[in-house]
Amino acid sequence: MSRDSNYDHHISIFSPQGRLYQMEYAFKAASSASGLTGISLRGKDSCVVVTQKKVPDRLMDPQSVSHIFTITPQIGCLATGMIADCKAQIQRMRYEAADFQFKYGYGIPVHVLAKRIADIAQVNTQSASMRPLATVCMLVGVDDERGPQVFKVDCAGHYLPFFGTASGAKEQEAMNYLEKKVEEMKDYDADQTVRTAIMCLGSVLGSDFRGSEVEVAMVEGKTGRFTVLTEEEIDAHLSFIADSDA
Repeated sequence: MSRDSNYDHHISIFSPQGRLYQMEYAFKAASSASGLTGISLRGKDSCVVVTQKKVPDRLMDPQSVSHIFTITPQIGCLATGMIADCKAQIQRMRYEAADFQFKYGYGIPVHVLAKRIADIAQVNTQSASMRPLATVCMLVGVDDERGPQVFKVDCAGHYLPFFGTASGAKEQEAMNYLEKKVEEMKDYDADQTVRTAIMCLGSVLGSDFRGSEVEVAMVEGKTGRFTVLTEEEIDAHLSFIADSDA
């Protein structure tokens, strides 16, 4: 047994090397528990989230299995990690968004919601009686003043804006793919943004997939709503990608 094994019993204890082992375990659970990879991308006037869709049991209704959630009509979220923790986090986001709307009379901006949820997540790292939620959330929306916004909130309470980001099992491979296209992304229209996100997911997984095996959602324009694409719309994008590669 290593000397550091005594320092992972509580979340509030630092090891002599300055590490919080329980937080490292939480990050590991958030990236590997679901086995999924999620991609989030920001174009000229739109934001897109894409992830795999795995139905764990053939007897389950496939429509009930999703890692993409609507927070407000204009803000959506892709959550990877333990699904129960994801849903608890989503429920709190919806509460905070509704509370903001009630207090101030207008919809909560994406960056304000991201900061609020990150602050709540950070509190869970301070006490031995609490457990951080094993989930990484990517919030997307088109802000009236700032334009398209993608924010990533992790279980430690970091929240950062991105042009494109990923989470889950193949996070690093997806980030490497997106880094090569970061200069082009800023000029992408909605369709290009969707197709780039789908191609990124296909590239890191190393396989082709059907419309029923992937989830795609997007927000387009300042007045646009967060919309989950239908299987037929996803198939149309996949067909276009296949034709352009041929």
